[in-house]
Amino acid sequence: MFNKWKRFLLPLFIISAIGIVFIYKQLGEEKPKVVVVLRGFDLEYWEFIKAGAEKGFEDLGIDGKVVAPKTETVEAQRNLLESVLKENPDVLIVSPIYSADNINSELEKFAKKDIPVLFIYADDNWKYKKSYIGIDNLDLGKKAGILIASQLQPGDKVALLSGKQPIVDGERIRGAKESLEAVKIEIATEKKGLPDNNPKVVRAEIKSILREHPDIKGVIASSDYIALPVLEVLQEKGIEMPVIGSSGIPEMLELVKEGIVSSTVAQNPYDMGYISVQTALKVKKGERVNPYIDSGVDIITKGNAKERLDFLNSLLQ
Repeated sequence: MFNKWKRFLLPLFIISAIGIVFIYKQLGEEKPKVVVVLRGFDLEYWEFIKAGAEKGFEDLGIDGKVVAPKTETVEAQRNLLESVLKENPDVLIVSPIYSADNINSELEKFAKKDIPVLFIYADDNWKYKKSYIGIDNLDLGKKAGILIASQLQPGDKVALLSGKQPIVDGERIRGAKESLEAVKIEIATEKKGLPDNNPKVVRAEIKSILREHPDIKGVIASSDYIALPVLEVLQEKGIEMPVIGSSGIPEMLELVKEGIVSSTVAQNPYDMGYISVQTALKVKKGERVNPYIDSGVDIITKGNAKERLDFLNSLLQ
């Protein structure tokens, strides 16, 4: 009788054991959930960050997604964060619109649920931030100032044009000023709050600047999206002067490759996205991470423009 029950129970025991091991393994291998909230997808720059993050999800075995509000407004980003909070991600990566102060109440809800928050692209002094992944905007501005100064003479005048992100754009322009003042390049005018996504506004602004300051010898813009409309107006008017952007998007790189623009400053948004996901995984595992992770800034000339251009274009295909 015992042997009969043994023959019956042994297979049942084996099947149960296999089931328990399978369930345990499934639970043990549950993928970390990471959500990246950007400012929008209306500019190529954000697509490059998205591509880098998605490659990170794939390589590192992460259940992740990259989202952005349909309109680049504080209210829209707040609503999106409220929606993401309901999903209970393991880590949130966010690029605040204008300033973290605008979404502070939403971010604190993540902190109360012990969901780590990382900043990408735009840094802020929010007290619960685990890390910032992006560039040193002050340093970028200094590099832009040095680059344009190398093409000018002491006493020459330049115009400074910046966007709407006070911390990001403000730091870039401050860095540019430091470099320019060090070599006695004069700042003829400074315009703030220009849109990255409305070239008509930028075109009108540079036309006004040229009327009021016909003696300027160069322009530094806090992004390529501001620099490119400036270049268009100058070409239409037959004016040659250095214009330095700071993004490294394909359209600017194409101009460098063709020799129309001698050089530019470029960021690494793809790396920014990938590194942010790597950092999120470390945070999820309880590892200590650097509070500031530099994704790097490069100087692009005709010699290295094609390689960078080919890589970025491949991401858009």
